[in-house]
Amino acid sequence: MKTSRIIIALFALTLLFQTAYSQKQNVDLLILGGTVVTMDGSRRVIDNGALAIEGGKIVAVGESADIAKRFKSTQTISANGKAVIPGLINTHTHVPMSLFRGIADDLDLNEWLTKYIFPAEAKNVNENLVRVGTRLGLAEMIAGGTTTFCDMYYFEDVIAQETEKAGVRGVLGETLIDFPAPDNKTFDDAMVYAEAFAKKWKGNPLIVPAIAPHAPYTVSEEHLKMTRALANRLGVPLVIHLAEAQSEVDFVRENKDMTPVEYVRKIGLLDGKTIAAHVIWVNSAEINVLKDKGVGIAHNPQSNMKLAAGVAPIPEMLKMGLRVGLGTDGAASNNDLDLWEEMDTAAKLHKIYAKDPKVVSAEEAFAMATIGGARALHIEEITGSLEVGKMADVVIVSLDSLHQTPLYNIYSNLVYATKASDVDTVIINGRLVMRGRRLLTLNEDAIKKDAIALRNKIIDSLNN
Repeated sequence: MKTSRIIIALFALTLLFQTAYSQKQNVDLLILGGTVVTMDGSRRVIDNGALAIEGGKIVAVGESADIAKRFKSTQTISANGKAVIPGLINTHTHVPMSLFRGIADDLDLNEWLTKYIFPAEAKNVNENLVRVGTRLGLAEMIAGGTTTFCDMYYFEDVIAQETEKAGVRGVLGETLIDFPAPDNKTFDDAMVYAEAFAKKWKGNPLIVPAIAPHAPYTVSEEHLKMTRALANRLGVPLVIHLAEAQSEVDFVRENKDMTPVEYVRKIGLLDGKTIAAHVIWVNSAEINVLKDKGVGIAHNPQSNMKLAAGVAPIPEMLKMGLRVGLGTDGAASNNDLDLWEEMDTAAKLHKIYAKDPKVVSAEEAFAMATIGGARALHIEEITGSLEVGKMADVVIVSLDSLHQTPLYNIYSNLVYATKASDVDTVIINGRLVMRGRRLLTLNEDAIKKDAIALRNKIIDSLNN
């Protein structure tokens, strides 16, 4: 009798367990354990936290014990001893220019552009270079935990193709400029290309197409107005370099008797979704204009420093609630696509410039690389934080390296100690694109081989 009661009890327990398990919701992926840094409105940090991901979206965020009770999956990642963070967002780059990294350094912006970059582009940029350079840049960004980037370059349709193939999220702007470009020899041709590009990619789950007039000093007033009208008609954002250098300020002042921000406001360029890169040379009144217009600001501290372009008033922008994100700029002027370095640099640059160690805290710097970047790109409804309903753009970061030990404060550790090489796993739109530091959607060896072959071609072109 005793044996029978034990068997019955075990059977009942098994049935209870099976019933409880069968009642769990099936999901595509579970991430259990780790320190979950949500970057939600209350800035929740969940020790021993977890995420449930289904259909590319986050369906639950909470403590591991609770998530494990409610969900089941055939694919589970243990994040014990790691940080689980929103994917990093690079708000400004020219991704194929990875192939020009180191081609010309230690020059001012105008000389760097006119004597080296523009000639190198004129002789070398074609669809193949853009494709190879994009793959190189995408691989570097994924390996460093960047899940979204904002680009402006030529042959942007090729960049979109490679970005989608690699599974990366991109706000991609076709560049329009008032001199012959590698992909379009006239401005009118570029407008036709840009419209077709935007129509083709609008609605894509990963790609947000954009119209990208280069800058107020390289695009005429008439043409700037045309780009704004096109962007608004198509319902896509406009991306532009703005107030980037003293030379730009001088040019616009001489030709329009205004500052760059005054000028673009007057001609209506800010009347619609706008992403402005650099925005260094602005005063308080102009910052108010940018806030009122909802302009996204792409702050590029390392590129700005390297070109001695100036220091953007980021503490004031943050205090006033502007949409401020971090960017690397192109690898030709940085010389990498590493947002961990940008976070660290942004925090320290503004402390020394303001002579105040309290400005741009570690948490603020991390916010600029995540939810702030999403706000700058006008995509905060879909990414930038780990919240239910948002797309699953998630990065898992190892925390056990020597340079991260010991850990007292997660924001301090992430901003001041973590390196790109600490990124272990990257998920974009719910899809694993890197796991255990192995790229899953790109061939690293082939990318390096192709890049080196093009380097030799570029050298030959500059010597002839």
